[in-house]
Amino acid sequence: MLSRVIPAGSSHVVRIITTDRSDGDLDVKLDESYLAATRKTIHDGAWTWLRQVHGSRVVVVSRSGEMAGAAADAAVTTSADCVLAIHTADCVPVVIAGEGTLGVAHAGWQGIVDGVIPSVVEALDHLGGPPTVAFLGPCIRPGSYEFGASDLDTVAAVAGDSVRSHTADGEPALDVATAVRNMLSDLGVDETIDPLIDTADPAFFSHRVRADSGRQATIAWLEKL
Repeated sequence: MLSRVIPAGSSHVVRIITTDRSDGDLDVKLDESYLAATRKTIHDGAWTWLRQVHGSRVVVVSRSGEMAGAAADAAVTTSADCVLAIHTADCVPVVIAGEGTLGVAHAGWQGIVDGVIPSVVEALDHLGGPPTVAFLGPCIRPGSYEFGASDLDTVAAVAGDSVRSHTADGEPALDVATAVRNMLSDLGVDETIDPLIDTADPAFFSHRVRADSGRQATIAWLEKL
């Protein structure tokens, strides 16, 4: 489990927790009583978790646990102590903050093409002003992410040619974290914190590398200073 704090303007910070395999499987399709008990060991309280569909829908959360189970790939809030959660095995979990605002997004290549990053930035701008900082959680890195040429062209068309990379074996690969960083930068989010956590590391779940069915969580919430 990794904990991180990032600024959210002059009066708030965002607290972030990213889990790993040792914290348990947090796939939202598992038994709810098991999930509730596992979540409690990580951070007590109601989580807003999403049924992620690789799209760009954003839900607005105003109270703890609101919109839990919504079919969406992003959530935003201005309310302190609302815990927003993203579940991943290779896609990029993104935390974005502005002046007293917080957003989270599930950014796989399809969601990137569909516009999930600009959708979150627009929602945060509407709530309180343009976001200024982002954080990327555990995700697959290009060394393990062989990618078809046609789909790579599709991602590059929206996120720039620097998303093109190669696997450890020299095959064409997608740098999905660079795709997210590029889009955030183009949208005016100048600071992106990336601890370079790779889901190829066996400490994490990875569908691509090990055909894992499990999911880790990235959760975030606002706290007043």
